[in-house]
Amino acid sequence: MSGSLASGITRPTGREVNQQTLFQESDQSLLIRDGVVEYIPSFFSPPEAESLFQELLETTPWQEDEVVLFGQRRKLSRKVAWMGDSGFTYSYSGTSKTASQWTPALTLVKERVERRTAQRFNSCLLNLYHDGSEGMGWHSDDEKTLGRNPVIASVSFGAERIFKLKHRKSKEVVSVILEQGSLLVMKGETQHHWVHTLPKTKKISTPRINLTFRMFVGARSDLQPGES
Repeated sequence: MSGSLASGITRPTGREVNQQTLFQESDQSLLIRDGVVEYIPSFFSPPEAESLFQELLETTPWQEDEVVLFGQRRKLSRKVAWMGDSGFTYSYSGTSKTASQWTPALTLVKERVERRTAQRFNSCLLNLYHDGSEGMGWHSDDEKTLGRNPVIASVSFGAERIFKLKHRKSKEVVSVILEQGSLLVMKGETQHHWVHTLPKTKKISTPRINLTFRMFVGARSDLQPGES
């Protein structure tokens, strides 16, 4: 794929752990403590992944993402969509969004993910990163409306991107390349002890779509825009 990353990950610090090779053959946890993160490459075959990428790109009701900073409304280049079982809303940075109905393509992905994880999901946040200039800073998905130990299932289509997790106390960093058609699942106490990021990079010139499925347990939420 044009703009894709080379296989493997460099180690920018002594604390960084390269787990990419391990997770090409096993879905055991990326983390050695304080949470569980499973990575399943090629969860969708290359033809399936490419077809779903194109359908999601064309049929998703994408919207410009925006935040309110210092009293001013600011539009972001990244585009987002929020879909769910019912028309509930979530709020962040002074803005609110209402869930749209599932599309056929997203329903197909959701059902496949639910079978693999043995979990039910009632909502999904979709992010469209046009290229490597768009990313997401360090954050965790620890909102009360997701429950105490939420299961977050993240599916990637399009350009490969590096995903990093950092332990809140030890600052240990674990990295993995999110491949086209891959599934990454965060569960257990992960959100309490680890933060994660999708770093920006000048090496990527093609788009990526990320789907983060979750079980939304309240009428409103304070989700941060753009889980990876």
